[in-house]
Amino acid sequence: MDRRSFLALSGASALMSAPLSVQAAASVPPASRRLHSAIVINGLGSIDDPNVELRQRKAGKQRQDTLALQVRDFDARGIRDAHQSGLTAVNMTLGYMAGDKDPFEQSVRDIAACDAAIRRQPADLMKIVTADDIVTAKRSNKIGIIYGFQNSVLLGSDATRASLFADLGVRIVQLTYNPRNAVGCGSMAPENLGLTQFGREVVAALNASKILVDLGHSGEQTCLEAARLSSAPITISHTGCRALADLPRNKTDAELRLVAQRGGVVGIYFMPFLKVGVQPTAEDVVRHIEYAVNVCGEEHVGIGTDGSVTQIDDMDSYRDALREEVEARRKAGIGATGERIDSYPFILDLRGVNQFEHLAGLLAARGFKEARIEKILGQNFLRLMRDVW
Repeated sequence: MDRRSFLALSGASALMSAPLSVQAAASVPPASRRLHSAIVINGLGSIDDPNVELRQRKAGKQRQDTLALQVRDFDARGIRDAHQSGLTAVNMTLGYMAGDKDPFEQSVRDIAACDAAIRRQPADLMKIVTADDIVTAKRSNKIGIIYGFQNSVLLGSDATRASLFADLGVRIVQLTYNPRNAVGCGSMAPENLGLTQFGREVVAALNASKILVDLGHSGEQTCLEAARLSSAPITISHTGCRALADLPRNKTDAELRLVAQRGGVVGIYFMPFLKVGVQPTAEDVVRHIEYAVNVCGEEHVGIGTDGSVTQIDDMDSYRDALREEVEARRKAGIGATGERIDSYPFILDLRGVNQFEHLAGLLAARGFKEARIEKILGQNFLRLMRDVW
């Protein structure tokens, strides 16, 4: 099971007790009026149905090529659940992150496959190229799919490939994954160096191509230097606050503050890195959002769940898959401190079609006004995308 499969699983918002059947899921009420009127943008996530991958795994079936099943075929349940959740648009990871496949070829093929999948679902899905497309998706009751990469390795040694991918519809590129690459250091690279000379060229090329630079997974010095160098606002699409949980995948106050000062947006994730050694809860997500708002200001904080909406039906199969994935990532050198086989990579009480509504309610209970909640749910990312695209 590759990392993209794990991304589908990690955001699947699994139940710890009785699994939710397809029939039961259909009876879950849709999001409230708040989310029907608000634009909800997931800064990093998906609309995958993780149960498809689990069924494939349980049956012992292997994929025929390098493309992830959830990219080739958007499952009806995943689409339905995304609609019910109130989701407007999602930055969905395509292309190469790690592994032994050719990064460039895999990424181009992934884009083509996703294009074809969206064309097969024109009533429900829409490829997002401009910020106005997100508004159109909301008005037409479609889910907007934003094409994003979680590694810049697929550029090879040619920064000008950024323009090629921009022409193919890629709107967001993350500079590094967890390890070091030719651009700079990821969050798990012990050197914690800044951008390489090639990295500076890549940032300039992304700016020139109007691609949003993503500093999720980056090391601190790489993040700080890229934020200073970029001529356009940048994002940290999915992270937490290191002051609250001292783990490498979380960002320091200096990183958070600089991104905000440069006009960017920080997405808080629904991931285990929000707490050290203990499974986090929805209250921890709220704590990290509150902290980020205090550091960055309310105009510069959003959500990037790093997952999808649909529940997991077979928790036993999921636990087996999680154990294998965590161990495989460690052996491959791409894991992060805080990934554990006994800690689920999602928030147990922020799961299923009500996850955004529940979060909004918790923020309201903490005294957040509706205007601030709507900024966090999507308006801040929409403004950033207008500024960059």
